Amino acid sequence: MVRTLLTAILGLALLTGVTGCGFRLQGSYQIPASLKQLSVDSADEYSELTRLVKDRLRLSGVNVVASNSKVPSVRLLRDTLERTTLSLYPTGHVAEYELIYHVDFAVAFPGEEAKPFSVEIRRDYLDDPRTALAKSREMELLLKEMRQQAADNLIQTLSSLGER
Repeated sequence: MVRTLLTAILGLALLTGVTGCGFRLQGSYQIPASLKQLSVDSADEYSELTRLVKDRLRLSGVNVVASNSKVPSVRLLRDTLERTTLSLYPTGHVAEYELIYHVDFAVAFPGEEAKPFSVEIRRDYLDDPRTALAKSREMELLLKEMRQQAADNLIQTLSSLGER
């Protein structure tokens, strides 16, 4: 009986300590009430990034609506992938790249000017010309993961905007 009570008290104290420091499970963001209804605009409405952002918003309890001037909006301005050389093989072929995925977006509240934001994700990528097919598949998976992280970072930025 005493052991159960001590375990419960310890568990409660641990839970209180963890939540008190601001810890949250990955992917669980508290979107402000002023952003609970939001429009998402993009140059390419069918891109993977646009789809991911809309899905993440819905999972966070946001009602994604068609564009109008009465609700806040997120505009995905551009996303780019850069590749820089990090190292070379003795033969002169590239051994390692750094991939930089950059997303520019703007958040506009009704009657206010849009505020620009950006997200940048970096990854190292080993390249071996002898396994070109496998490496191209690995590159696709890496880019997909970078887009997912960019969408998560965008939602995290929205959650930090606060109430209006």
